[in-house]
Amino acid sequence: MDLLASLPIGDIVELVLGLALGGVVTGLLAGVFGVGGGAVIVPVLAVLFDHLGVPDDIEMQLAVGTSLAIIIPTSIRSFRAHAARGSVDRPALRAWLLPVTLGAVSGAGVAAFVSSDALKLVFALFGLGMSANLLFGRDDWRLADDLPGWRATSIWGFGIALLSALIGIGGGALGALFLKLHNRPIHVAIGTSSGLGALIAVPGAIGYAVAGLPHLAQLPPLSIGYVSLIGFALMAPISVLVAPIGVRLAHGLSKRRLTVAFGVFLALVAARFLYDLAT
Repeated sequence: MDLLASLPIGDIVELVLGLALGGVVTGLLAGVFGVGGGAVIVPVLAVLFDHLGVPDDIEMQLAVGTSLAIIIPTSIRSFRAHAARGSVDRPALRAWLLPVTLGAVSGAGVAAFVSSDALKLVFALFGLGMSANLLFGRDDWRLADDLPGWRATSIWGFGIALLSALIGIGGGALGALFLKLHNRPIHVAIGTSSGLGALIAVPGAIGYAVAGLPHLAQLPPLSIGYVSLIGFALMAPISVLVAPIGVRLAHGLSKRRLTVAFGVFLALVAARFLYDLAT
């Protein structure tokens, strides 16, 4: 069934404008915070796919898989901009390469067997936790003066990637938090975590595409498994173009107000998902 053709023109315009705005916000977040913007992309896409009549039991998987695909070019553009400013810890990225890839593939595999409601709950809990850290965390909090050994760093990388692939984020927020708590300067933590986003998003998106192949009959047109090419085509180019602007903001402005705004946004998104689960 051609789900797009059945939508009124007004709804299509609304969805396109919503995706364009989501792309702008995603790009800014990618540059400013070193995140792929999945915290914005997932709820926007969830609304989009609800409009398109995607079945509730696979709606969240499609939003998460598409989010990971969108994060790929955004994270790469953000990473290159941060690297040009010398704010990337390349040894940390190299240590994370294998465990992060394994974690992202594992997360996509787990998501294929859990319900959309379960993914919404995980996303909501993540949003509340990150919101609390953004709003009430302190810059001088430390776990250690340097990164732990290779084994511990690998375990952390696997866990970050697993959770990120489950909820459709690039892992930048979690990666930046981990690096900051281990005494990395904030700009280095942000720049390095932007590279982490690509390491998670590429295998994660591929995993969701494969996992969704048996459900193509229920998915919107132009979907490769749980990855919507329509959502990707509308959001990814805008977010890639805007990401360098976010990088300039990150290096030229105090981020406290932006941090508070992002924290409030995550809390509202989490509350919205929890409301949906309760009704």
